[in-house]
Amino acid sequence: MVIISSNRNARYISAGRTLAQARYRNRPTSRGGCGCPIIIEGRKDRIALQSMSFIGPIEQVNRGWDQSKFVTYIYEKYGLINKVDQGPSVILLMDWDRTGGRLQRTLGDRMKSFGMRVDEQIRMGLIRAMKPEGKTIESLGAHSEKLTSYIDEFDPTDFEEE
Repeated sequence: MVIISSNRNARYISAGRTLAQARYRNRPTSRGGCGCPIIIEGRKDRIALQSMSFIGPIEQVNRGWDQSKFVTYIYEKYGLINKVDQGPSVILLMDWDRTGGRLQRTLGDRMKSFGMRVDEQIRMGLIRAMKPEGKTIESLGAHSEKLTSYIDEFDPTDFEEE
């Protein structure tokens, strides 16, 4: 029983480190971040991220647009690279279930065809760390209190939640 607990704790630490990197890049430039948008599937994913103090731009795929219109909108709004850190212009963070994997591939391929740099490493880090706890971004919300304590270790925040 102790081994499972320590493995879970190690996974939370790993997920916390990964989410801290995403939260820092996502944070608005006025708060010391890069303003890099996170692209998620739906409203419940947004709620889960916001419960872990993500305050930067979060774009939802499920808004009633076809993929072509959505990718064009993202390209026009955020460009090829992030202007602050010269890194990927967006963080693509779909669920790690079958539908999410398909969306990750098709959206990622479409964005890359525009020449956009896309961060898919955040998702891969979360898959490795959190797969036993769930297959969705939404499922992170149930672990937000524990994850936030680790996120805050790697990305301390000095701002009030909005």
